[in-house]
Amino acid sequence: MLKQLIVPVSLVVNIALLRVSMAWRSHGQTNDELVDNLKAHNIIQHDEVEKAMKLVDRGLYAPHNQYMDAPQSIGYGATISAPHMHAYALELLHEQLKSGGKVLDVGSGSGYLSACFAMMVGEKGKVIGIEHVPNLVTQSIKNIEKHAPELIASGRVKISVGDGRKGYEPEAPYNAIHVGAAAEQGVPDELIKQLAPGGRMVIPVGNKLGMQALEQIDKLLDGQIVRQSLMDVMYVPLTDKDSQYTKW
Repeated sequence: MLKQLIVPVSLVVNIALLRVSMAWRSHGQTNDELVDNLKAHNIIQHDEVEKAMKLVDRGLYAPHNQYMDAPQSIGYGATISAPHMHAYALELLHEQLKSGGKVLDVGSGSGYLSACFAMMVGEKGKVIGIEHVPNLVTQSIKNIEKHAPELIASGRVKISVGDGRKGYEPEAPYNAIHVGAAAEQGVPDELIKQLAPGGRMVIPVGNKLGMQALEQIDKLLDGQIVRQSLMDVMYVPLTDKDSQYTKW
């Protein structure tokens, strides 16, 4: 049985929390300007994150207000998260997004963050996106193919229809797992099982009424699980396809 240790928020994340209010001022007129503003506000701190976000133009993924630092609807009860939240996710997973790494993107939606992950893990890496709305899977593949068709053709990015709460066992284990919707019933056991030793998961946890926290979950080399609650967030719920269709 895996041991779990819950530790307080680190100093680095506390500093980041002081910058959250600045994140909302990071709007741009272009993708490069948006990324430059996120860097100026210290949301982006690593060159690799900056490069990935400049290589993947958000304007090809968000149907409206492409460079506004706010979440946008992409239909079917789903959203593309605010750019500063994408930047936080890439920063929090930075150490796991090395060349040759394997990533699971749960609730991959528009495909934007899956493409960013692919840029960071390079030609030897692989990204698996899981999305339970077939139309979003189709659209996300088209989005990626607009600027980087080789990611799909080579298999470096694979977007599949499925229940993200169950992960994607055929490609496990994963160095990094990102979950783009809030787990109302707690962190799914299957996702923890599919995290590689030394791996990290970033997942919002909590109910749909706004009592949500972004959690960082590390699996140590001995299998121990270390959880940190980082910041308050608001995400759409991690749910089943029928529930999401009903809301849509």
